[in-house]
Amino acid sequence: MMTRKYALVSVGELLADLIGTEFTQNLADTEIFKRFQGGSPANLAANMARLGNPTALVACVGNDNVGTYLVEKVAETGVDTTYIGRDTHAPTSIVLVSRTKGTPDFIAYRTADRMIQAAYIPDDLLQNASFFHTTCFALSQEPAQSVIVAAAARAQAAGCIVSLDANYAPSIWPDRTQAQQVIEDYCKNGAFVKLSEDDAQRIFGQTLSNDAIITKFHQMGAQLVCLTLGGKGSIVSSDYGKNHVEIAGKPIEVKDATGAGDSYWSGFLTAWLDGKSPAECAQAGANIAALKISTVGPLPAKVDRAILYL
Repeated sequence: MMTRKYALVSVGELLADLIGTEFTQNLADTEIFKRFQGGSPANLAANMARLGNPTALVACVGNDNVGTYLVEKVAETGVDTTYIGRDTHAPTSIVLVSRTKGTPDFIAYRTADRMIQAAYIPDDLLQNASFFHTTCFALSQEPAQSVIVAAAARAQAAGCIVSLDANYAPSIWPDRTQAQQVIEDYCKNGAFVKLSEDDAQRIFGQTLSNDAIITKFHQMGAQLVCLTLGGKGSIVSSDYGKNHVEIAGKPIEVKDATGAGDSYWSGFLTAWLDGKSPAECAQAGANIAALKISTVGPLPAKVDRAILYL
């Protein structure tokens, strides 16, 4: 199915993750941090590149040495970094993250990552991409917010499949009502949406049934909703809700949960481009997420695509 130059154009935050080196309860008892290249869109592009997909990252870093480090780390994974801009005033964004077996505690220092400009996302880039992807983190602040929502409409018009990691966090985006509206504005472009039960609880401010979560996203205009259930597996509702599959989970020893969602979605989207069914895509995502969860730090430089279909 892959006929375009890029399997994925990923848009959003490229930043330095300073991750705790030992398991802790939260950041209050995290003393020592190690630096990693971070940012969910960057990680997704890198993970898809590791699987052999050509990918490009649209992002913004500061005109500083942390920004230089980040661009170099992304380039090492094989991602095209041509579309990463540099802001002359805002320094590169950083995030402090606790190392944890559950959802990590984090603090984001938002600077250059939100300074994405429309000029970073030219039409010819969208015409050469199969997927156009972003995150709630990237959508949470202007000017990137308006730029990315507008680009999603251009992407759909250019024949891209629009994709969203609905990783909403109130600490990043305090105005939940506005967040819901922006998410809907993005999803109405026929989006593929990935979210966890935790994400859904944060987005809607209440605990909803799995069916209700999926229905809400289809009502926003998402054509495919993938709801991940942690160790319990996942549910994929595709073709605007006409098809529904549930995939059981498998027990895995958690060594590092950071980035598991980005790994999962890289497997899912790769399998989709390989022409697999929604159930096969979900299983492919689970297979590479299992590899990530049992690895401390990022995935290996190259991952055999065959792992997706074991």
